[in-house]
Amino acid sequence: MQFTKFAKKLGRPNDITQLMHDLGDALTKNPDMIFMGGGNPARIESVEEIFHQRVNDVIADDKTRHKTLGIYQPPQGDHEFLVNLAKLLKNKLGWNVTDKNIAVSNGSQAAFFSLFNMLGGEAEDGSHRYIHLPMAPEYIGYTDTGIHEGLFQATKPTIEMLDDHLFKYHVDFDHMVLTDHCGALCVSRPTNPTGNVLGDDEMEHLDKIAKAKGIPLIIDGAYGLPFPNILFTDATPYWNENTIVVLSLSKLGLPGVRTGIVVASEEVIDTYTRMTTVMNLASSVLGPSIANQLIANDELLPISNDHIRPFYKAKAERAVQIFNEALGDLPWAVHQPEGAIFLWLWFRDLPVPTAELYQRLKARGVLVVPGEGFFPGLAEDWRHKQECVRVTYAQPEAQVKEGARIIAEEVRALYAQAS
Repeated sequence: MQFTKFAKKLGRPNDITQLMHDLGDALTKNPDMIFMGGGNPARIESVEEIFHQRVNDVIADDKTRHKTLGIYQPPQGDHEFLVNLAKLLKNKLGWNVTDKNIAVSNGSQAAFFSLFNMLGGEAEDGSHRYIHLPMAPEYIGYTDTGIHEGLFQATKPTIEMLDDHLFKYHVDFDHMVLTDHCGALCVSRPTNPTGNVLGDDEMEHLDKIAKAKGIPLIIDGAYGLPFPNILFTDATPYWNENTIVVLSLSKLGLPGVRTGIVVASEEVIDTYTRMTTVMNLASSVLGPSIANQLIANDELLPISNDHIRPFYKAKAERAVQIFNEALGDLPWAVHQPEGAIFLWLWFRDLPVPTAELYQRLKARGVLVVPGEGFFPGLAEDWRHKQECVRVTYAQPEAQVKEGARIIAEEVRALYAQAS
């Protein structure tokens, strides 16, 4: 069969497809696999109980149930949810938004596909516009979202070595170069895969750069502010008319409802909504219905701040202890965990690429994500890209400990063979 270039580009083997296949196999087909790969959130009983109550609220009322399950909603999203979320963002955060500044997507991945191709790719004048990632590594799911090749460019970070096997990436503003063909800046905050949280000063600096170039700053808040607030350091929610913030209900604990949220200028929302109407006809309703109940009961931000954030903070601290004990005096470091649900492990001068380490670990029943796929747009030949892996600590502690033990055994064996 003859496929188009579009089909061949998006249908070819890629890192995000492999990650999601591994995730699905580990969670459904092979429950004995130690799953330290994808981003499935942990089960938090206190939060799940609230979700159960709100789902019951949705289905108990005939009018709400029919609106959720039996009719199409406008492409931009359920109007009641948009109004209520806008009020929350305005009253709690001071964002100058209305319902016209918000749109619902069928998952944030779908939102980024639309946004990236709105702002990057072939322009009307025939030029090619690109999305710049100010600090690689970045989210593996961005890599293949472009309809056209070469959608991303990225800046290599500076690395600050800290005590106790810790390090931290920083935006290298001195070496960040943007041409007139840059269509947008994009950062995840906290950063997936590293858990880095860009400081308020870095966000302001990026915003100034974007405004000076006449381009938007996109903030991927899937793990961040204002919800689910999986941040372990002080940070201020950031939005203005030149900013596009993308939120998600997945890491709140609702990945199955596939609900993303775009907060942007009316101009962006109008164009985005028309595009997604062509692709999706209408947006998902179940997720917004649940979230609407959470907002009505003043629970959306409290469960993020009082349940989700402290839960993951404790797990992150314990996971670092576990890997310290397992890896010992090997030449390794971990990015300072400041948010999200991952540890980013760096094995300096690893004798093999982490893609090979991934295969060795998979054969032993442990799934991780090799680092090579987390550098979209960074064409530079940098050995560091092949020395890192992303592991999740969202699983029960016993699995994290056993996974760390096996990872340590394989890495130790690789270093021993090389020496």
